[in-house]
Amino acid sequence: MASTVTTEPSKDSPASSRPGYGQLLRTRGAWTFLLPGFAARQPFAMLTISIVLLVQHTTGSYGAAGAAAAVTGVSMALFAPYSGRLADRYGQRAVLIPGVLIHTLSGLTLTALALAHAPLWALFAAAVPTGASVPQVGPMVRARWGVKLQGSPLMTTAAAFESVTDELTFVVGPLLATALCTTVDPAAGLVTEAALTLLGGLLFAAQKSTQPSVTVVGHARVERASALRIPGVRVLIVTFLGIGSVFGGMQVSLAAFTESIGEPGLNGVLYGTFAAGNMLSGIACGAIAWKMAPQRRLVLGYAALALAASGLWAAHSVLVLAGLGLLVGMCIAPALITGYTLVEGLVPAGARTEAFTWLTGAVALGQAAAVTVAGQLEDRFWGGAGFLVPMGGTLLALATLVALRSRLVARPRVRTVARGVGHRVPVAVD
Repeated sequence: MASTVTTEPSKDSPASSRPGYGQLLRTRGAWTFLLPGFAARQPFAMLTISIVLLVQHTTGSYGAAGAAAAVTGVSMALFAPYSGRLADRYGQRAVLIPGVLIHTLSGLTLTALALAHAPLWALFAAAVPTGASVPQVGPMVRARWGVKLQGSPLMTTAAAFESVTDELTFVVGPLLATALCTTVDPAAGLVTEAALTLLGGLLFAAQKSTQPSVTVVGHARVERASALRIPGVRVLIVTFLGIGSVFGGMQVSLAAFTESIGEPGLNGVLYGTFAAGNMLSGIACGAIAWKMAPQRRLVLGYAALALAASGLWAAHSVLVLAGLGLLVGMCIAPALITGYTLVEGLVPAGARTEAFTWLTGAVALGQAAAVTVAGQLEDRFWGGAGFLVPMGGTLLALATLVALRSRLVARPRVRTVARGVGHRVPVAVD
């Protein structure tokens, strides 16, 4: 005879009181990885826009600039999940240290080739290792939260906090990169990105006490199934591809728009407004005690995102574009936060870093495709044609999400407890 017992959070866990940012930040040991994690992820927000501005300056083509940035994004999207899986298996430090060294060297090589007016294929060759070695600090921080907050309602707050942190970097990063590229030197953005990656990445890697432990049985590490085998993760990947199309389409199209009106310095301001909307709504999402099921929240939030993104192409003034960009940004955060929150219920703890990197990689892949397509549209058609990309990407992803939303429902985690004479020792299962 067997009985089913649902796992409950302990009385000593943070779940014992109402979740909130103050309680989250009082989690023991959190600051030891939060501050280095913020420093280490800052360069990621500078990478794409720095490549676009540098390559467009040296080639005169947004199409070429978008293609170079796209190769970087595709490379990151393809390699990020394997980086996450290696981090789950061997530990985050073992993956981070060689990764930041390779990324720094590759980024500087790409910069030198662009300044030397090397052919496009040479830029692509340097862009591949640059993207492949992007440190996956955001997923690693989320995995550390997952270890500390296992089974706690603070996980939603942590997901919101991480989204806010990501968006704060996307407020600061594009502004910094644009300022460096337009007022110092076109190469200054990429050079600074490489230097910050090296410094921040090594600092984060030094925080060994908070990284998820590597499960070892005897002398052999436990082999884990890929997070990609979980149907819900695959649905979230498509959803995040659509979000990536918004980021990529906005970056190229805003740069083209501000140049067309003779105010390239406004690019960073407009993109910062878009990211600020994301950050503000992220703060609000984390402060709300949600009663609606996360699957439904994701569908409704994504529908709002698709609707807002559908109006970007019709904006013809700075003020209208800033307002629409703010609205689109405010719609992105709820979708991102809910998607990351769903991972905690869908994916076992030992595969979460990989799952988070699949989602991060999906954003990068969607961004890469959007940068390429938007760049071609801006070169060949009217100014603002690139804004059609966020509309198309989010509508396609929304259709997929609505059709497959049932796969986002997590199976309850239970313990099967054996009773009776002669039964085997109980074993915990998911």
